[in-house]
Amino acid sequence: MRALAILTLRNEGAFLLEWLAHHKQVGFTDFLVFSNDCQDGTDQMLDRLQDMGELTHIRNDGPYGKGGIQFAAYKLAEKHPLMQDADWVMTLDIDEFVNIHVGNHTLEALFDALPEATAIPLTWRLFGNAGQIRYNDVPITQTFFAAAPVVLHWPWRAAMFKTLFRNDGTYGKLGVHRPRNPDPERLKDQRWFDGEGRELPEKFARTRIFSNYGQSNYKLAQLNHYPLGTMESYVLKADRGRAVHEADRLGLDYWVERNFNVEKDRSIQSLAPEMLAAMDQLKADETLAALHQQAVAWRHARFEALLSEEPSRALFSRLLMTPPSQPVPEQAAKFLTHHANKARVNAAETSGK
Repeated sequence: MRALAILTLRNEGAFLLEWLAHHKQVGFTDFLVFSNDCQDGTDQMLDRLQDMGELTHIRNDGPYGKGGIQFAAYKLAEKHPLMQDADWVMTLDIDEFVNIHVGNHTLEALFDALPEATAIPLTWRLFGNAGQIRYNDVPITQTFFAAAPVVLHWPWRAAMFKTLFRNDGTYGKLGVHRPRNPDPERLKDQRWFDGEGRELPEKFARTRIFSNYGQSNYKLAQLNHYPLGTMESYVLKADRGRAVHEADRLGLDYWVERNFNVEKDRSIQSLAPEMLAAMDQLKADETLAALHQQAVAWRHARFEALLSEEPSRALFSRLLMTPPSQPVPEQAAKFLTHHANKARVNAAETSGK
């Protein structure tokens, strides 16, 4: 069984070795990684890892077209031999970690639990900042344990998922959250199951990008999402911009919708000993270890430079002043959902005129 993880990166070399080591233990056999416009040496790290046989690196230097950087990378991935040879495929970001709760916590265990599945959307579980200010070179999965509650009624974006799907030719294109461009004839054979083991309705196989929020989605597996990190790291993330929506600058709105620190979740520690050993093995390569330290040093230097600029300094100060986010009560969430649905219907009616 060949399982391919597809990753896009820019200036995130300090987090690369942990992400790779973890997902190797999860059971991904192949990694197709795209870099663009890196100043921290991420591209050099990827070149070294490719020389070591750990992954395949492609520089995604543009032009990007209307879809932006990430979709340009996915177009390249769709034609790559690794994509053609993969049995299962998943697109991921560097702040997302597959976390399987059954068996030995690997993909094989998840497939054994869901033998009829052709796709398994893994719902985000958001991990908050937990008041951590300065960035240190410590693994993310060993640092952040405060998470959103298992049942979160709002915002709907908290229930977004990434899809692990069987590469059987049903879908013609890759997407950020799900495979796209399905063959209508093949759709009848698709069976989607969520992280609770529930079979999902057909709309998930076609267009859906988020799970039903206000319910548990994590019994068998979840996707640990660390979108914030430390406050220092978030300032750098805002400076880097978003891979899909390049014009959108991250601010407090993004932070507040994700900074939930309500429950402790240490379940990803099930693979921590193996992950840490794999990281140590990668760092045993002197060239790679030096490049990792270069990426760490770049982050510290870049943060110092950003604090000389008012927009970044203002953002950092607001992060320091903003308390953790509180879950919206169920009744208030229903009120918001009602008006969101009403607005969606009105927009559809207007566009149809």
